[in-house]
Formats: sequence, structure tokens, C-alpha cells
Amino acid sequence: MQARLPGEPYDVITMGRIGVDLYPLRTGVPLADVDTFGKFLGGSSSNVAVAAARLGRRTATVTRTGADPFGEYLHGQLREFGVDDRWVTPVPDLPTPVTFCEIFPPDHFPLYFYRQPKAPDLEIRTGELDLDAIRAARVFWMTGTGLSEEPSRSATLAALAHRAKAGITVFDLDWRPMFWADPDVARPFYAEALRHATVAVGNVDEVEIATGEREPAAAARALLAAGVRLAVVKQGPKGVLAMTGDGACAEVPPLPVDVLNGLGAGDAFGGALCHGLLAGWDLDQVMRYANAAGAIVASRLECSSAMPYPAEVEDALRTGAVVA
Repeated sequence: MQARLPGEPYDVITMGRIGVDLYPLRTGVPLADVDTFGKFLGGSSSNVAVAAARLGRRTATVTRTGADPFGEYLHGQLREFGVDDRWVTPVPDLPTPVTFCEIFPPDHFPLYFYRQPKAPDLEIRTGELDLDAIRAARVFWMTGTGLSEEPSRSATLAALAHRAKAGITVFDLDWRPMFWADPDVARPFYAEALRHATVAVGNVDEVEIATGEREPAAAARALLAAGVRLAVVKQGPKGVLAMTGDGACAEVPPLPVDVLNGLGAGDAFGGALCHGLLAGWDLDQVMRYANAAGAIVASRLECSSAMPYPAEVEDALRTGAVVA
């Protein structure tokens, strides 16, 4: 990780999910028939921190693991990827979560979450947060999953309130229906988080949960009306739509890619989005760069260790395609 001087703010602090991804090393095979797996750091907010670190940003993540060997593994992976793990703490009586997937390219990647009896990352507590560091960070990134249960819900909202829209505050809508009893339970907490955020990011399913709108332009306008300054709607094979409160709009097509595993593409997009916003690029350039980063990871099997370096993103943008 980049050296950080005492008192110097982080470029990016993320808060939310972490776990171990156990991915089959053969594609197109049902999970019941898989006999060889790769082990990787996982969890959307943790992957975003990794992606931003790969692009040269000073990053940290706020989350919790079990007090077990998988938790030790995740600490080691975060440090190896250049993410500060000082706010990753153990929960003694809960196991570190694991997630399995099936890989059926180009567009079918079922996920199986093992987060019982409760995931440690939902045990983040307000009193344990370094609120001053969160407020000082140039980007603070939080997720919808972090709102799904207490005490993580209150801690996430407290972090947002203390930050008070300082810098860039990103709400990754991150809708995971298996973590909620009902969409209507989620909506009031999504609305509260949107009031504190400056950027909202989600796919069409996620923006519908947050706004009731599924059509991308209508959903983007609804997100802006809810309080953010930049709304980003990911449209899969149709690319991405971004809209700002002052009227700027960018609609960027996807970069051609032979998809191997699409699960980490959104996290790569998120890390690159943070990087581009911090660089002060115009909206179209930010979206093209983030799209390219996501496409690169979609062409690879793993997620965290697949996050691209700047030269890889620049090569993809220059050639107009991703070469696996």
C-alpha cells in the first residue's frame, strides 16, 4: 500500500461485506460436480478497496471477520493487495463467511452465501468506528448490505451522518434479496442513506429497489431527487448511464469482452469510479475508464486478485477491447 503520513486522509475508505470466495476452477460445471476450488478474498466493499488500491489509491476498509483461520487469511490478502486492515476486527463467536459460485459464461453465475448464524461484517458497531477518519477520507464507500441488519445498520447510518456529505460519499445500492425479509423493509433505510450520499451506484434491479423506477434515465433522475449529486445506473450489455444534478449526462457502451466470470466486474467498476472521480476527470472519461476496468475482471475467473492495474485499463481503452 502507499505510505500514509500521520494525519493524512485516505483516498478511499470502504465499509461493508468481506468473506472468502471459493470459486470452481472449471467453468460450465454444476457445483455438485466441482472437485477443485480456488480461494480468494471476497465481499463487494472489500473488493472495491482492492480495486482502488490496484489503481494507486491509498485505501482502507471497515469490516469484521471471524476469529478463525479464514479471518487470518483475509487480513493477509488485504495487506498483500495494499489495503489497510486496521479497522478489520474479529468477532469471536461467528465464523468468517464463505461464498460459492457456479460459472456458466457468459451470463449465469449463481451465488451461494454461507453467512449463518450471522455474518461478522453485520456486527460493525458505531462506538468502534473512527468517525474522524471516515469524515476525512476523500471517498467513503458504503453498501446496501450494511443496512440489512443491526448493529451494522446504525453504524453505517452514523458514519454517513458524521460525514455529512464531505468529499465523495458513495452509496453502492448492492441489493441482495437474500439478506432482507422484503424489499419494502429495505426502502426506508435506502432513502435515509441516499440523503447523506453524494453518489449512488447500482444496476437496474438495485435502482428499482431504491426508487421504484426501472427505466435507467427515470431511475437516475429519481436518485438525484433523493439527494445525490451523481447517479450511475449500470445496464449490463447496454453499458452505463451517468447523470449529475447540474445536467451533465454520459451514456457509455460496454467494452467488447469474452465474459468468463461477471461477478467481480461491478467491484472493479467501483474502484475505478473512485479513481476517476478523485482524478477530477470529466463524466464520460470516468465512465469509460470504469467500464474498461469492469470488463477486464469479467474476462477473468477470480475477483479480488483479478483487479486491473492502470496500464491494463489504458491498454483496453486504447485497443477498444479486452484480450484475455
